[in-house]
Amino acid sequence: MAHPKRRTSKTRRDKRRTHHQLTPKAVTMCANTGELHLRHKAYVVDGDLYLHGKVAIKDYAPVAAAAPAASDEE
Repeated sequence: MAHPKRRTSKTRRDKRRTHHQLTPKAVTMCANTGELHLRHKAYVVDGDLYLHGKVAIKDYAPVAAAAPAASDEE
């Protein structure tokens, strides 16, 4: 297996990493609800789940919230 003969300098390493930067998330405003949301993701407005500007699920409740709290069972 090949190994570098010399250590990569900090300058050379950092020059290579100049383009490794974060880009902002794509946010869109819904034409029907006026809600800001991430592109290609479902979003909740007033208890309804929307996808592509249409109601996908009426009276939406997240599954994780529906789980009962753990009690002391012996």
